[in-house]
Amino acid sequence: MENPESQIAAIVERNKRVEADKAWEVSWIRRITIAVLTYAVAVLFLWLIGNEGFWLNAAVPALGYLLSTLSLPWVKRRWIRRYWTSKQ
Repeated sequence: MENPESQIAAIVERNKRVEADKAWEVSWIRRITIAVLTYAVAVLFLWLIGNEGFWLNAAVPALGYLLSTLSLPWVKRRWIRRYWTSKQ
């Protein structure tokens, strides 16, 4: 069995990984990367099906994704507040 110091060190390392994952989930780099990839896939798809305005039309899903990431933190806070109120 591990000694208490190594158990604490393992917990501290795990907490660092969890914090990094949380920071990544809300980072603008992640959001922009997903939006750019969404745009690229939409451009390719719209071009393949012969859509005339594929450059502009492909912006719709990418911008929709970015807008959804802006509104979700507010929704999340409200949901957590209501969730914890109903549990107590």
